[in-house]
Amino acid sequence: MHLVEIINLRPRPGGAVFLGLTRRCPLLCRHCSTDSLMNSEQHDAGLFTRFADTFTADEHPELVLMTGGEPLLRPGLVTAIAERARRAGARTALISGMFFAREDRVPDRIAQAIASVDHFVASLDIFHEEQVSRGAVFAVLGRLVEAGMDVSVQAVGLDDEDPYLEELTRDVRETFGGRVPMLVAHVGGAGRAAEWLTTTGGGVHTLAVPAALPCDMAGWPTIAYDGTVLACCNQDVIDRRGPEHLRLGHIGEDGWPEIRRRLTGAPLLRVIRTLGPQPLAQRAGESADGGLCGTCLRFSDQPEVSRQASELTAGETFGAMEQMVEQLHVQAGPTAFARRYGSLRYADLITLGYREEARS
Repeated sequence: MHLVEIINLRPRPGGAVFLGLTRRCPLLCRHCSTDSLMNSEQHDAGLFTRFADTFTADEHPELVLMTGGEPLLRPGLVTAIAERARRAGARTALISGMFFAREDRVPDRIAQAIASVDHFVASLDIFHEEQVSRGAVFAVLGRLVEAGMDVSVQAVGLDDEDPYLEELTRDVRETFGGRVPMLVAHVGGAGRAAEWLTTTGGGVHTLAVPAALPCDMAGWPTIAYDGTVLACCNQDVIDRRGPEHLRLGHIGEDGWPEIRRRLTGAPLLRVIRTLGPQPLAQRAGESADGGLCGTCLRFSDQPEVSRQASELTAGETFGAMEQMVEQLHVQAGPTAFARRYGSLRYADLITLGYREEARS
């Protein structure tokens, strides 16, 4: 599964689910959004495998994206979820900080976990490189590429002019002959980075929809380390387990069919995905000066916003509007998503190594 195929799922509500298997991590990266430590939160593996057991041939996300902390601290759990997802017809991806690359040999259980997923993502940036060398990461990725596995690199820098990003992206292209795609973004002001970050990076760029600024981040559920399910991957939302209008349930009680139903059926979430938080706030007579996220985070305390959302979605034309916006995202292509939420300069790197005819 190439990175392009993953990003192509972004316009589809419920097309994928983020599954945070642990908050623990052996690295201490200065920019870590989750502020992970080795004694951070971690819950029983059965909580996650029972949720994966609710995937069926008729009801499953197209992609299960396993994250952390560091998910490869739980290699057996990664393998178990990948096997369950595959039986139901779903594919899997995993994001790792590559702590294990510091050793001469990848431990068998970690190698088995990596082999069980359909796409492997290595986080590589100036902060990770303080603890895991680039050469060690490249050595692991090289072996995976030669074995025929789809891999990518996820990198962050301070902004598009960060010289580190220019050097790293060139090195990845040259080392792997243009076969390894990259998703490049900017450091966010969450977790440890909030203590020192003085720039907000490139921000979110607009989509060509008149009088609208849709939010794609409300399309894939995010399952936090304790099983709480949220309709947003914003780290502030995950840390707070809300606000209420972004909370979809808990995997200890709710399976995938119910989570997907809530995600796709909630009027407020439908409007956030179609028009965006700011136009909705203005329609309700509320302030929209907090940007996409700041405006949205206030909605649970603004009943008129919910009323307006219910009124809009009950209208005869709203369904057609939803389809139009989704189609605009599809037509814009995966690089448009990468430009909007990541780097304008390096967005095209997501297509490295992608040959559409070979995937069809």
